[in-house]
Amino acid sequence: MAEARTRRRGGGGAARRAERTAVNFECAKFITRNIPNLEILNEEAMEIIEYNAETVLEEIGVNFVENPAALARWKDAGADVDGERVRIPRGLARELCKTAPSSFTQHARNPERSVEIGGKNMVLAPVYGPPFVRDADGGRRYATIEDFRNFVRLGYMSKWLHHSGGTVCEPTDVPVNKRHLDMLHAHMTLSDKPYMGSVTAPERAQDSVDMSGILFGKDFVQQNTVMTSLININSPMQFDDVMMGALEVFAANNQASIISPFIVGGAMAPVSVAGTLTQVLAEVLAGVAYSQLIRKGAPVIAGTFVSSIDMNSGAPTFGTPEAANVTYGAGQLFRRLGLPYRSAGSFNGSKLPDAQAAYETANSLNTGLLSGVNFMLHSAGWLEGGLVSSFEKFVMDADQLGVLHGIAKGVEVDVNGQAMDAIREVGPGGHYLGCDHTQQNFKSAFWRSELLDYKPYETWEEEGARDTQALATEKVKKMLSDYQEPTLDPGIAEGLKDYIAEKKASMPDAFT
Repeated sequence: MAEARTRRRGGGGAARRAERTAVNFECAKFITRNIPNLEILNEEAMEIIEYNAETVLEEIGVNFVENPAALARWKDAGADVDGERVRIPRGLARELCKTAPSSFTQHARNPERSVEIGGKNMVLAPVYGPPFVRDADGGRRYATIEDFRNFVRLGYMSKWLHHSGGTVCEPTDVPVNKRHLDMLHAHMTLSDKPYMGSVTAPERAQDSVDMSGILFGKDFVQQNTVMTSLININSPMQFDDVMMGALEVFAANNQASIISPFIVGGAMAPVSVAGTLTQVLAEVLAGVAYSQLIRKGAPVIAGTFVSSIDMNSGAPTFGTPEAANVTYGAGQLFRRLGLPYRSAGSFNGSKLPDAQAAYETANSLNTGLLSGVNFMLHSAGWLEGGLVSSFEKFVMDADQLGVLHGIAKGVEVDVNGQAMDAIREVGPGGHYLGCDHTQQNFKSAFWRSELLDYKPYETWEEEGARDTQALATEKVKKMLSDYQEPTLDPGIAEGLKDYIAEKKASMPDAFT
């Protein structure tokens, strides 16, 4: 990859000089689990759910709406097509899914930031999609492109985040038909971590591919995966033309798609865990199979977004045991398909980064770790049921993601881990603070929060008696103040600017 970049890029001397003066921020490698997954379904339960999912596809079917090309592809593949309803014979979707890779590399423009998605690995990406942002100074407001850029900067500087994400907030001050260009540009220039492509229209997905071609080189993009994208299914069992159009573009160009039902239990799926898992599996089977009709071997991630519902208000609820059980069960079912898995995140329904937000988020994050999730979208910044990207919540979550890294390491039982020398040295009635083993390991023995307060009460009071939100506000400002843009070859930077300018000039502004 480095050789290819050297051949096609100019300004290398300027880039090297900038790199020598740049500030480097520590970034943890993606998680590789050394702990077992939590499995709640026995063999009989999985076989029942798998059988019922195939029955759904064969007898009830799924809709591919306003997409004649998709209907033709399914008919050619052997499905029964009646209008926009596609009924898939038992076993066909599962057979088509076999060509999807069980894992793949998503390349970052900084090769040290590339991630492996699948297997025992877990990649953490930030919040996606909210139209509003919140911070302590400005309160709740519509997001702007500068808010978007600031979230990208925070994500770049956050040690435990492996991925820059996608629509970290929806910049409402930029026309709908042009904002994806500015968002992609922010991810490509303000961070050197992997990023997500645009899915709000097929032509915007193509822009994502074209801009990535400028960043990485066209041939490299066709031969390697440099983007993920979020393709939501309109549950129950409907695949719309916008999402499928974007999927078609990404799959045809060897770029990854997260094929993910959007489930609010009791509204978009049955209230029972087994019923929801049946529908989720049916939808994922159909979606992944369709991606393989576009291009065999196209990288995909089997996903599910799942929450329960407050039967009094109709509002989605998060961090609940039912959602956790669906998340655990889906992990088992997708592993049997041999597919990477996306689910969980910093989910909560709170309006503020408060105790409710913390409880619900902790439940959701730990569920994701233990369920075997390979790609966790929304892992930092989510607030108010996904309507708000919170700056304070972002750094609070990003700090706590370090806990997941620590748990995933498992328990070391090598000579150092056994610590028998320390136990012999201290003996009965002693203490370990000064022993050799402690002195050799104290720097790395325990995970340390870079945000939470552990000072004595008197010190805490003297420093202003700040709560966690106040500490997070201070940290946001400090991180943005310290931010330095990662180096990018000047020729590539100019190429991206020219592409965006040409695309924007080619169409009038549209805000709908």
